Amino acid sequence: MLASRFLRLSIIYALAGVALGIFMAASHDLSQMPTHAHINLLGFVSTAIYGFFYRAYPGAEQGWLARAHFWIANLGFIVLMGFVAAFHAGYTAAEMGAAAMSFVVLLGLVLFAVIVFKATARSA
Repeated sequence: MLASRFLRLSIIYALAGVALGIFMAASHDLSQMPTHAHINLLGFVSTAIYGFFYRAYPGAEQGWLARAHFWIANLGFIVLMGFVAAFHAGYTAAEMGAAAMSFVVLLGLVLFAVIVFKATARSA
């Protein structure tokens, strides 16, 4: 279940990243390049990796830790992108929010690391 959710969201993030890239190219305004890169790498690539991992280790998506990972990773990412976009649009106060949300995203990654190590220890 989580594998499919992560994979579906990764495609939505990829579409958002590509759409932002097209918008920047059409407007000749590349000021959102960092946002575009974060959406594609952190949103599309990382989320797809999460989904493929959970597909390869279906037992790993059971329990509260995996559900916490899903919500923390995705909500953290979405809010972080809002702050990153605002900062690169000239709202310098958004930098504090981006910094704080970076730690939320890091927490999601730490949860994923714990899940990966637990799941792969069983199969090693």
